[in-house]
Amino acid sequence: MINYSGTPIIETERLVLRRIEITDAQSVFDHWLSDDRVMDNLIKGAHKSVSETIERVTEIVSKYDTKEFCYWGIELKLSGELIGAIDLFNFDSMTENCEVGYSIGFKWWNKGYGTEALRAVIDFGFRYMSIHKISAAHNTDNPASGKIMRKVGMEQEGTIKHMIRNAKNHYKDCAVYGLLQEDYLKL
Repeated sequence: MINYSGTPIIETERLVLRRIEITDAQSVFDHWLSDDRVMDNLIKGAHKSVSETIERVTEIVSKYDTKEFCYWGIELKLSGELIGAIDLFNFDSMTENCEVGYSIGFKWWNKGYGTEALRAVIDFGFRYMSIHKISAAHNTDNPASGKIMRKVGMEQEGTIKHMIRNAKNHYKDCAVYGLLQEDYLKL
């Protein structure tokens, strides 16, 4: 049985994973949601105005009351900058499986922050929530995301053609990864 724990603060060496707040909306907009380089990898396109981001952040904040909602902002310990977000979602109570997704602002790509955040959330999911399996997917034209997944022990299980259609109406193939709790705990 999944032990739903909501969104507690998780600290790593360089990061604080924490709840996003309404006051973060401008940073969320500036650092990743308005950036085509980041948002091209997601189904929804880049936000055109901060009001779109305020609406999205308000939606996120309203869900923190439920223990089944696990959505963290990724904050740098040193500067306090909010550089991205990571979440566990699509929980299946029958299989005790879920998915993980993340976004990091372009300025912070290739610095190991995505790996550090993903490792922390996977550890939390397996050790504290008793998740059986965590899955993730990335567009095949974004191999850097797959590299992050492999670094934390996830294995590619296949590729799904035309798995998503992005905001520009282009279909994209996605590589699907997974990691079992039992395999993680052996690492």
